[in-house]
Amino acid sequence: MTTRRSFLQSTSAMAAGMLLAGDRAFAAPHTPIGLQLYTVRTLAEANLPDVLKRVHAIGYEQVELYWNVYSHPARELRSMIRDSGLRAPSGHFDYDGLDGKFSYAKELGVEWIVCPMLPKSQWTSLDGFHTAARQFNVWGKRAQDQGQRFAFHNHNYEFKKFDGKDGYEVLLAETDPSLVSLEMDAYWITQAGMNPVEMLGRLGERVRMIHLKDRKPDVPTSQDLDDAASHFTPVGKGTLDWRAILAAAKRSGIEHYFVEQDQSDIPPLEAVRESYRYLHTLMA
Repeated sequence: MTTRRSFLQSTSAMAAGMLLAGDRAFAAPHTPIGLQLYTVRTLAEANLPDVLKRVHAIGYEQVELYWNVYSHPARELRSMIRDSGLRAPSGHFDYDGLDGKFSYAKELGVEWIVCPMLPKSQWTSLDGFHTAARQFNVWGKRAQDQGQRFAFHNHNYEFKKFDGKDGYEVLLAETDPSLVSLEMDAYWITQAGMNPVEMLGRLGERVRMIHLKDRKPDVPTSQDLDDAASHFTPVGKGTLDWRAILAAAKRSGIEHYFVEQDQSDIPPLEAVRESYRYLHTLMA
């Protein structure tokens, strides 16, 4: 016999179950946190299978590859990554020699072919950036033709002014957005004196990936890429406003998030563990 009390209990339980189901249905999708392997380059070049497993054990789900690990045949490297439980959606390939790496990148199976930096000879005038823009359009079409995508990763030197204009403006204006995307490095944007939240808002969906690395307090900004521009610290230990940056990244529909720390005052694996722990509290 159903009493008023049992009816109320059952309907309360049903409502609670519906609420939980609703919470799950509208929960934010899981965001994998990745690591740019350049951060642990000394370890990676000594024993790549071991360091991949250690990176995965920290909690990282993805890695972004870089040039020195390409000493491994593409199939072998692909197997190492898979066997470690990781994915590699992106790889950095040097500007010089990139023409010869497209077949390797295809066999490797990365979705993104990323140029991480221009040759230093092209930093010193706008002509160098005009040349790079033309080349990026060619590489972007070539990547597209083989089912991949192309992007450029910034530092701070692109924001140095030449007659009132900087190189990044040239790259934005002279590259085809359908062929050339951007990987925004939040540290280097900040080091250049820019605001990464404002930059994400300005560039919108042209930015498809982001590098997450933090910057020590009370250090000067600069547009010269040299030792004096290096003020790296694990994510969450510095001055960047990560809640605002990650919110802006979400609004822009960022596809991949990679922790990177060019240099570290503590052992690299310890640094990337600290970064992961902090970001996991914000992104889980």
